[in-house]
Amino acid sequence: MNMQVRKNTILITGGSTGIGFALAESFVKLGNRVIICGRRADRLEDAKRRLPALSVKQCDVSKEYDRKNMYAWIEENFKELNVLVNNAGIQRRVDFTKGTDDLLKNEDEIEINLKAQIYLAAQFVPMLSKQKDAAIVNVSSGLGFVPLTIFPIYSATKAAIHSFTMSLRYQLRGTSVKVFEVIPPTVYDTELKGEPIENAAWTVSSSEVAEAVVKGLEEDEFEIAMGPSKKWISSTRNELDLTFGNINH
Repeated sequence: MNMQVRKNTILITGGSTGIGFALAESFVKLGNRVIICGRRADRLEDAKRRLPALSVKQCDVSKEYDRKNMYAWIEENFKELNVLVNNAGIQRRVDFTKGTDDLLKNEDEIEINLKAQIYLAAQFVPMLSKQKDAAIVNVSSGLGFVPLTIFPIYSATKAAIHSFTMSLRYQLRGTSVKVFEVIPPTVYDTELKGEPIENAAWTVSSSEVAEAVVKGLEEDEFEIAMGPSKKWISSTRNELDLTFGNINH
């Protein structure tokens, strides 16, 4: 039986803006109970004003204490939770010719983009496995297949998320938990801390991502790609090398 997109209880990390909020809007319209979490209280309050049906929880998913605190809160208030959307992420421009200057400045992409998704999956699998129908949805990126060199850590974490998602899907094949990967190209209306690609042919909107995710869940499409990412995930090595040269020119 395919994944149902109605009457679920869904947690979306990084859900107050961008892809996360677009997903929240789509899921609420379909009659789901949606919880979002994020680091910034003002963004969560704004999301709640725009979409009153949301439940919100302040949480920095890169911090173990926050993750455990959120899990306890979910366990107490939303025992029926059956979908985890690992969406939270940041994107930073890092120039390795400067040594560690860029790398150590500001937030840690590995902690937020990779480690948090891995630990949240491990934390929530026992709860999700108790549900008749459940899913983990990991948001990676087309840049995990064709890296953009000005964002080397971001691209690497997304490649790692693709690998992790494949392994997790295989490990959970005997449970009720389905594991999906969302693979957008550059999304132009998000708050990722990067410099967007100006070529419109390489970009999509967050609402387009949300639409593709809903359709992909309904059809049990375990790798949900859109825009140029659709081509990238099935390209040959030679085609990927050509694309790499084009986007990094």
